[in-house]
Amino acid sequence: MAKPFHPGLVSANHLATGRVIYRAASGAWVARPTEAEFIADPDTARARLAAAQAEPQIAVGPYLAPALPGDDGPVPAHFREDFRACGPSAPARVSWGGADA
Repeated sequence: MAKPFHPGLVSANHLATGRVIYRAASGAWVARPTEAEFIADPDTARARLAAAQAEPQIAVGPYLAPALPGDDGPVPAHFREDFRACGPSAPARVSWGGADA
């Protein structure tokens, strides 16, 4: 049995930075879910997801994240997506060995 379709937006992580990114209707990757395309149709969702998956040099792990239409654009419909939209919970840190390793 196929899973039921839920409207949403295409979300992924940026390959170079790891930050959460979203797919706009123009095909551009944007930083805010409110700038993303809200997708309410399963066929459109499949097409947009395929286009996102064809850009592995930019986006890692694209998927359709559940969202709701909002006054200023789509808003996450699940706590996980709302949390991801807020950015990392800890500052980025690079360890080069030494005392901090």
